[in-house]
Amino acid sequence: MDKPLAIKLQPKSIKDIIGQEHLIGKDKVLTNLVKNNHLFSMILYGLPGIGKTSIAMSLINDLDERYRVLNATNNNKKDLEVVIEEGKMYGGIILVLDEIHRLNKDKQDILLPEIESGNIILIGMTTENPYHSINPAIRSRCQLFELLPLTSKDIIKGIKRAVKSDFLDGIDISTKAIEMIAKLAGNDLRSAYNLLEVAYYSTHDHKVDEKVIESINSKPVFFSDKNGDGHYDVLSGLQKSIRGSDVDASLHYAARLVMEGDLESLFRRLSVIAYEDIGLANPNIGPRLDACYNAAMRVGLPEARIPIGTIITEMALSPKSNTAHVAFDEALADIENGNVGKIPNHIKTDSPQYKYPHDYPGAYVKQQYLPDIIKNKKYYKPKDVGYEKTIKEIYERIDKLKSTND
Repeated sequence: MDKPLAIKLQPKSIKDIIGQEHLIGKDKVLTNLVKNNHLFSMILYGLPGIGKTSIAMSLINDLDERYRVLNATNNNKKDLEVVIEEGKMYGGIILVLDEIHRLNKDKQDILLPEIESGNIILIGMTTENPYHSINPAIRSRCQLFELLPLTSKDIIKGIKRAVKSDFLDGIDISTKAIEMIAKLAGNDLRSAYNLLEVAYYSTHDHKVDEKVIESINSKPVFFSDKNGDGHYDVLSGLQKSIRGSDVDASLHYAARLVMEGDLESLFRRLSVIAYEDIGLANPNIGPRLDACYNAAMRVGLPEARIPIGTIITEMALSPKSNTAHVAFDEALADIENGNVGKIPNHIKTDSPQYKYPHDYPGAYVKQQYLPDIIKNKKYYKPKDVGYEKTIKEIYERIDKLKSTND
């Protein structure tokens, strides 16, 4: 049986990778790794069909290194042990590990010392956010590289490359058909190749036009804008609409992302909005958003639109506050600028001078916590909005106690 077109067109070198210019190109990190003939453990993460496997295999081909490919879900502990022994036999080996977020503890315990010793150079791949889904011990031993969604121009470039290849002999495809495939594929180049291949073999004369594409895929054609590169503009429009409490605009931009089927990008941005724009004015929104995510992923599309519509409406109409993250940014700026100072002796580990607040009325006792050089610093500036009104009252009461001589 013939291999799928997407496999036949898989790049053999990182020079052939489509998109990901922030990682590949003149003086970019992955290009320089090949140039310097050096590789280190890394995790590639991003949406399906945007080049994780292609980049991993291209790096291996360019460096001409010994490697093995495993899947964290399908391959067992014994498979991993075989790779480890092979690495010891040949002085090291590259392990390409798909779905690394599914790696269980037994496999992690085996893998960690091998990565540390250099016996295994790991290239992990995942569609999940590694900061949430991958064990910190694995994560800390790898460089993390996010692959960005492909633009319409990237997808069209890939389709045109496929049309010129030797694998679609005699194909006659219109420009509009190419654009239509790109729109239907969204950010997924593999999906574009699959649709193109089906279209090619579904006609007697290999002539592919818009009607042929429509007969194969009835999904409504939708794109973020006429140029097809407005993905991040849609996310920006969503955030600014929720921040501005415009529920109708918020629902509109969320609907665009749902139509693209890009629930991961939608929920990643909603998570930011929940804490950046709503924050302490409605701290329950974070857990409610998590519950919505679980429900949406459990039922999938099209039913996922129901919990999504609910949470978008609630977030848009929720009271807003950015005080917490602004305060934290100011604290981070102090650290970056070296404005830190020494920790007061009485709050250092096992200090006998420390006053335990729970031993005092109201669980409060006056004592200095910040270093001397910033002891009067005030990062947090509360607002009179939503739940934060309550926090503000507590904050002001404590601040007043600080200023007394008692």
